[in-house]
Amino acid sequence: MTRILPVAALATAFALGGGWLLEAPRVTPTGIALPGAAAAQEASSEASSDEAPEIIEMVKGDADAPVEIVEYASFTCPHCARFSNEVLPQIEENYIKTGKVKLVYRDVYFDKYGMWAAMVARCGGPEKFFGISDMIYETQSSWVKAGSDQGIADELRKIGLMAGIGKEKLDACMNDGAKLKALVEWYQENATRDDISATPSFIIDGKPYSNMSYDDFAEVLDEHYEAAQ
Repeated sequence: MTRILPVAALATAFALGGGWLLEAPRVTPTGIALPGAAAAQEASSEASSDEAPEIIEMVKGDADAPVEIVEYASFTCPHCARFSNEVLPQIEENYIKTGKVKLVYRDVYFDKYGMWAAMVARCGGPEKFFGISDMIYETQSSWVKAGSDQGIADELRKIGLMAGIGKEKLDACMNDGAKLKALVEWYQENATRDDISATPSFIIDGKPYSNMSYDDFAEVLDEHYEAAQ
């Protein structure tokens, strides 16, 4: 389980210009600029509250399923990757596809690379989000070791292109400073309200749970499903 950066520290880092958290690589002849703190702050200061970007809840499964899992995870968290690659497929097969459970995925940010990955995953909208997320988690051990900010940015960009996102749209998503700021604020609100201190963390029908094996998940989900009948 990975401990996350306290919300107050994250907010301070953003307010001070991001530093290690939000600083982005520059444009190169073969690369692209990713959103930095200055761009995010400039975009947000120019927009009114009514124009703030909408943050969409990413939901897998039947919206009316009787049991709800809210997953808090970061794309750079190895434990989150393990859950996504090994445990979630079994939950999906036995609980989500059967209409018993729905999964709500909520981003957690404790480094800039996780934020960049989230920008790519969300670029395709709800229709592509979980497919792109799967690709990001499946290849996490390689793209996080790309060796430089620009290398990691390029690897994430390749994932977006492989998922069928057009180059212009992907570039726009990855340079959307206003969306970045909205996502940070959304994360802060969620993590504070649900007292999230580590990833992955889960809220099942309003009750907090830490990471578990599939067998333990199945036991908990069966209990909640029976209680909902």
